[in-house]
Amino acid sequence: MNRVAVRPELFRWARERSGLKADALAERFPKYAAWESGEALPTLRQLEELAKKTLTPLGYFFLPEPPEDKLPIPDFRTVKDEPLRRPSPNLLETVQTMQRRQGWMRDFLVEQGENPLPFVGSSTLAAEPTQAAASIREVLGRKREWASQHPTWTDALRALRAAIEEAGILLAINGVVGNNVHRGLDTKEFRGFVLVDEYAPLIFVNGADAKAAQMFTLAHELAHVWLGRGGVFNLEALQPADDDVEKFCNRVAAEFLIPARELNACWSGAAQTPEPFQTLARRFKVSPLVAARRALDLGLIDKTDFFEFYEEYQKDERRKASQRPAGGDFYATQEARLGRRFANAVIRAAKEGRLLYRDAYHLTGLYGETFDRYAKALGFPIAA
Repeated sequence: MNRVAVRPELFRWARERSGLKADALAERFPKYAAWESGEALPTLRQLEELAKKTLTPLGYFFLPEPPEDKLPIPDFRTVKDEPLRRPSPNLLETVQTMQRRQGWMRDFLVEQGENPLPFVGSSTLAAEPTQAAASIREVLGRKREWASQHPTWTDALRALRAAIEEAGILLAINGVVGNNVHRGLDTKEFRGFVLVDEYAPLIFVNGADAKAAQMFTLAHELAHVWLGRGGVFNLEALQPADDDVEKFCNRVAAEFLIPARELNACWSGAAQTPEPFQTLARRFKVSPLVAARRALDLGLIDKTDFFEFYEEYQKDERRKASQRPAGGDFYATQEARLGRRFANAVIRAAKEGRLLYRDAYHLTGLYGETFDRYAKALGFPIAA
């Protein structure tokens, strides 16, 4: 039986890159340890299966040395103040997919004669966070206490998402790679990223994250758009990396969601209630987690208080999530994963004959009848 010559370091690289343990691979490939040590070689079929298992392009195994995986955007992620050096295949593929969508959307908008969005890159690090937050509210059509108009913070989050897309920003929220439920996105690796473009800025939120944190992530990403600085971040405990861009974006996000003046004015009353952060959450229509983080920012509580609440809140959220029924509306899920603005543009272009259906399928990850049914759900008629 013919064997394929592969350098041992490429096996190690593929395994480490995928996050899989050698023991786990040995269960599927009994001679894996010998492959990695250089004592044996796999067949081509075994190598193909290994490539699939480790999410590695097959051609990489024929390189003279392991390639260096690099994110194509600035990396603001940290773990205990140390940068994460190697992005996972899931993160890399997600960024690349979003880049393809953004590239197509940019070309589509230019072809349609659309103008660049004036707010992209309109702020600087020298600006006051209150100014940047006010500009974001103006563009999104949100008044200073916009969130209080909604009955709950989840309603406010839904309204914010709609306003972001209405302003011309592409928005995708997904907790898996494409539609592959077996490839979940790890919130410990990243919570979101931004791809800046003057025609089609794109915000991606890791949908595996709790909704309580997603609103802050969205506001943080909006600040990135206003700065004109793209990047990927993880915001551990809603705290930024030790970087001027990240610190600025966090200050803007906090001011956008809970203006300092209003919080200082109502803190004494809220602090006397049994659940002060829930009280603030009801007033400002943010999650209690965001309210606690803002109180910490303004020195109204100390870090011990915040992290104690943070751990309890996260524990409670995990408990609630475990009790929720699995599944859901597939097409509602697709609206979040694709973004209504992007999906409408792709479907319209396909229906008008300006985009091949195979390309529309590739861009959306929806194929055949599934694509048609989703188009119908968005209000597009299905051709007879």
